[in-house]
Amino acid sequence: MTVPIRKVIYTTNTIESVNRQIRKIIKNKGVFPDDKSITKIVYLALKHAAKKWTMPIKEWSLALNQFEILCGNFKYELLENDF
Repeated sequence: MTVPIRKVIYTTNTIESVNRQIRKIIKNKGVFPDDKSITKIVYLALKHAAKKWTMPIKEWSLALNQFEILCGNFKYELLENDF
């Protein structure tokens, strides 16, 4: 992961929230066919978690943009029923 992504993920309060979102998704989905599908689901979990944050996170938009680049620039609309 790039430095901005790590800064967002490794913040104590943030990581607890993010880990909870990621665990919830992984638990519900179970098996993933490849690494790319895991990366996409983590991206969607991060995007979903960000909607609930009330305080802005330093460099969040930079980290999210870099995560999108790492994932092949895919764009998915996040549906509430996916979670």
